[in-house]
Amino acid sequence: MKKINLYEGKRVLVLGLAKSGTATAELLHKLGAKVIVNDRSPLEGNEQAEYLLSKGIEVVCGGHPTSIFDQNVDVVFKNPGIPYHNPLVQLATEKGVPVLTEVELAYQISDAPIIGITGSNGKTTTTTLIDKMLAADSKSPLIAGNIGNVSVEVAQEAGEDNVMVTELSSFQLMGTESFRPKISVFLNLFEAHLDYHGTVEDYGIAKAQIFKNQTSDDYAVINADDAQVVKLAEGINSTIIPFSVSKIVDGAYLDNGFVYFKEEKVLSIEQIVLPGKHNLENILAAVAAVKLLEVSNEAITEVLTSFSGVKHRLQFIGEHNGRRFYNDSKATNILATQKALSAFENNIVLLAGGLDRGNEFDDLLPYLKNVKLLVTFGETAEKLIRTANEAGIKQIKHVDNVEKAVPVAYEMSDSGDVILLSPACASWDQYKTFEQRGDIFIDAVHKLK
Repeated sequence: MKKINLYEGKRVLVLGLAKSGTATAELLHKLGAKVIVNDRSPLEGNEQAEYLLSKGIEVVCGGHPTSIFDQNVDVVFKNPGIPYHNPLVQLATEKGVPVLTEVELAYQISDAPIIGITGSNGKTTTTTLIDKMLAADSKSPLIAGNIGNVSVEVAQEAGEDNVMVTELSSFQLMGTESFRPKISVFLNLFEAHLDYHGTVEDYGIAKAQIFKNQTSDDYAVINADDAQVVKLAEGINSTIIPFSVSKIVDGAYLDNGFVYFKEEKVLSIEQIVLPGKHNLENILAAVAAVKLLEVSNEAITEVLTSFSGVKHRLQFIGEHNGRRFYNDSKATNILATQKALSAFENNIVLLAGGLDRGNEFDDLLPYLKNVKLLVTFGETAEKLIRTANEAGIKQIKHVDNVEKAVPVAYEMSDSGDVILLSPACASWDQYKTFEQRGDIFIDAVHKLK
């Protein structure tokens, strides 16, 4: 870990706890900052706040009082999920105080080069593939970021011989100033998180922060099939390495049934066990990233012939009385559900619903032709029911939650059906995370057995 003095003696506000806020506050305290932590949850029963208090860190709980700014605040580190219309964030912006996320701090202290992966869909799968490929070639990767391992914790352990493989959301990237990955990966851009960003344009600009500080010594792995990504990469300083499932490019591509990187045959597509056509994009992106670090084709092949997917992303749970159950709880937007539905040919029982972000589901219509039953829940249930009626789905059932959806789906399905949880919505109306939603689905499936 680099010893930095950027925050020594500075008054730093850490806004929002959870794992990242707690780790950020503790690290800043070690770096000599005068830390004040603000969390909207009450102090009573707030274990993380109580822990930080025990370390001598000032904690304000139970709301977001603007009186925190009665004393000078030099920097704000906010939880990525906290919106910019939060009163303290607005006040910081008005006063010209930098508003950062822990990814910025992780970069500042990391001795290891960073591979940063962003995009609307496929981040977790691509991040996991890169991590596994590097590990198979003894490159000592450390996985971090939005995938579950807090970046500032990982960065403290990272040495020059490691590689930090970091999944990055638009929320995290918005809060960066100097962040500079050695290799950036931009998978795709689709309409998502408009409740946070407002427009697709602003969402794309936030994602493109991943390129901002790169130089000609760095690389940008981009999806040559996504016009919006290509446009956002125009004029960047890093060396562009494209990937494409539809054409031959000067990077990673498909040709005559094989995966190639710069005219080098890597492996046959038939050897790949990861399901779904959409995963070929993730695979090509991962191949491009690791080949830049001279990972062998043998290591890549070892991973792609054994890795069948990550938890909550088209995860096969098992079969019961002829029904196959798949957990795709990480499908928090329409595009992800489109891709999940495309992975199966017919007889799909779809479990969908969740947080209402103001969008309709018309873009799902072409993908519902093989859905025989919709079981829906959450805030968006009525919108999904309207879309299902328009698609001509004969069987539609509205239930309270995922746990109740599973036995209903089972009872109304037949042997040979696929029962797929792919919500097309965020989880926050009923669940803390998509992981919690997926785990509840898994438990409900096991109860059937």
